[in-house]
Amino acid sequence: MALRHAVLAALLDGEYSGYQLAKAFDIGVANFWHALPQQLYAELAKLEKEGLVSGRQVVQETRPTKRLFRVTDAGRAELEAFAETAAKPSFIRDDLLVKVQVADRVGTASVIGQLEERASAAEAKIELLGALLRQLRGDVDEEEFLLRGARIGPYLTCLRGLAFEQEHLTWCLRIAGILRERQSNHAER
Repeated sequence: MALRHAVLAALLDGEYSGYQLAKAFDIGVANFWHALPQQLYAELAKLEKEGLVSGRQVVQETRPTKRLFRVTDAGRAELEAFAETAAKPSFIRDDLLVKVQVADRVGTASVIGQLEERASAAEAKIELLGALLRQLRGDVDEEEFLLRGARIGPYLTCLRGLAFEQEHLTWCLRIAGILRERQSNHAER
């Protein structure tokens, strides 16, 4: 998947400025696609040039003029074509795993600290995703929402993000505990 498809998918929910898109990305898309605001602005410019999004200027009295973007019919067609292509297998690429890989050769204290930091970040993300899920479904219980909700795609991706963060939290705490125990056993010898 290219950033273009993630941006087009985010714009399906409405007309956004670059700033609003970055905020929407942080909340709804970041659990499966990471992009910096500068990357989003550059991608919006490319998409507009290709006719996949259209932009319009909005003059504001007390703020600078802003530009709002929306998906065009060509952009929807691009997303439909993308949805029909076979998905590539996913893979993990994480520098923390490299650090864990070599922890018993280079020392564990720093790695344990980084695992604990990641665990804390995962806990915060779990809270955020839980709140987002509640917001998306409103007063409807989850099973009812999944069966009859108007737009469940963002909800389903949020569920995946939540499962990822929960597993990541569990793994980080377990590995930090294992390394701490090994460190303690090594110190006793």
